[in-house]
Amino acid sequence: MYQPGGVGVTDLATKPGASDEESPDDAVDGGDAELDHSSGAASEDGGPEDDTAHTADDPAADGASATTEVIEPDATIPHEDARAVAAADASTESAAGPPADAALYAWAPTEPARRRRRTPLWIGLAAGVALVGLVASSLVLIAPGTSVAGVGVGGLTQGGAAGALQQRLDDTTIVLAGDGGDAVVTGADLGASVDARALAEDAFAEHPMWNPTQWFPASIDAPVHIDPATADAALRKAAPGLYADPVDASLAYDAATAKYVTTAAKPGQGIDVDAVRAALQNAYDSGKTRVTFTPAVSPIAPTTTTETAAATAKSLNNILGTAGFYVGEERTVPVDRATVASWLTVTHQPDGTFTTTADKAAIQKLVETLPKAINRDVVNATVITNSAGRVLRQVTAGVAGRTLGDTRSIAADYAAQLARGKGVYVLPVTVNAFTTTSLARRIEVNISQQHAYLFENGRVVYSYPISSGLPGHDTNLGHFHIYSKVKSQNMGNPDLTKAPNYYTKNVPNISYFDGDEALHGAWWHHNFGHRMSHGCVNMPLDAAALVYTWAPIGTEVWVHL
Repeated sequence: MYQPGGVGVTDLATKPGASDEESPDDAVDGGDAELDHSSGAASEDGGPEDDTAHTADDPAADGASATTEVIEPDATIPHEDARAVAAADASTESAAGPPADAALYAWAPTEPARRRRRTPLWIGLAAGVALVGLVASSLVLIAPGTSVAGVGVGGLTQGGAAGALQQRLDDTTIVLAGDGGDAVVTGADLGASVDARALAEDAFAEHPMWNPTQWFPASIDAPVHIDPATADAALRKAAPGLYADPVDASLAYDAATAKYVTTAAKPGQGIDVDAVRAALQNAYDSGKTRVTFTPAVSPIAPTTTTETAAATAKSLNNILGTAGFYVGEERTVPVDRATVASWLTVTHQPDGTFTTTADKAAIQKLVETLPKAINRDVVNATVITNSAGRVLRQVTAGVAGRTLGDTRSIAADYAAQLARGKGVYVLPVTVNAFTTTSLARRIEVNISQQHAYLFENGRVVYSYPISSGLPGHDTNLGHFHIYSKVKSQNMGNPDLTKAPNYYTKNVPNISYFDGDEALHGAWWHHNFGHRMSHGCVNMPLDAAALVYTWAPIGTEVWVHL
């Protein structure tokens, strides 16, 4: 029995297109079947074939050409099933004997089995890979129907969603209607932004594709931010007619008044950037890419306010009023206002404030003169007191000695201090204290001796003869104090008929101690040591002059016998 689709053995060597180098194995279905020439058995996929091919005598011996009929297998029978049918036919044939036309046909070997088609396997693998890819993608994609502020991000990765969110905002257009002249600005022009990365991450975290329960959620809000400086520049360029620049407050030194004066600030106007941001937010939330907006004009505050300039001027004027080099609380070396102002440079800063710097080199020139102005010797004090120690008069004022310390850093230190708003500079000075000498003075008038004694610190330093009151005009006895002094005075009454019945002109150096009784000079007589007066204590002119200067008001006067 032949196999359907079999090839005659004689044809294997003469198959058209086969070369000498081409083996029969190469000629049969790409080599899936092998022919064993030694045994005449064909094998499939390297295994033995059960069917044995029988060959007839070569018809070429009779001079006739050999003919081989190839019968195509039934296309409706699968390859494996066809082999089973052939095996059944062979069994039947064996029992009935060879067919009548057996001499006409050469038994051909069974057609080599074709390589099994693995299409279903590949289809299965592809489907599996697709399924795995679908599962994997669902782990990184955002759920269908998810939107952020009207921007659909379903089916996108987080990075793709972030880009889509920012791009939509960049492309959103705002038409400035009304006085804006229908100018157009975009979100990109305004420096608008959303936190696209965070929004995309939140969208995926809340609505991942792998979780069908989170598909088609509500839109997620996306706050829009605007860079104020970028937006202001874009709006000014688009609608310049809506802007008027503010005027900053200023200050300057006025030489006529020797102080810093200010000029007030003036506000400007411009488009309300917050209102523009709100319009952009509404457009973004609603999914619109173009909206018309009538801009609102709002005041623009000056960078430097009047209050800032006034506060700075106050600080600078305080510097001018207190500037100088101090020893303790004493402004030992004052610096005039114009000089200090020449040291200072006041700079208007972009943030609206003022900064102050001082010229260290200019300050150094004055510092070099400080030793001469500061250094001095000690001057001790002398004071006059009463016997109880109360100071009656300062004879010599005490002055402390001073020695200026290291001056090398003074200019730099003072420059830095002035920049901070402080004009008082306390110098490094060594102070040497003065001492005070006290002179306790008092006067005794001895009526019996007609003598006056001047005591200082308990000892007599001067003594003079005097003339006290005559009998009937006795000088009063007791302890008194000088209470008044008159350099020169007329004493008595010009009308000699009336008390005190005397009149003396130009009485010098009068020191009153008891009513109208006084120590004074007497130019009209030289009878000192004897009673001569109407109650006063007459003294030689030089003695009276000494007492007048030597005994201050408050000096004790003791009159006794």
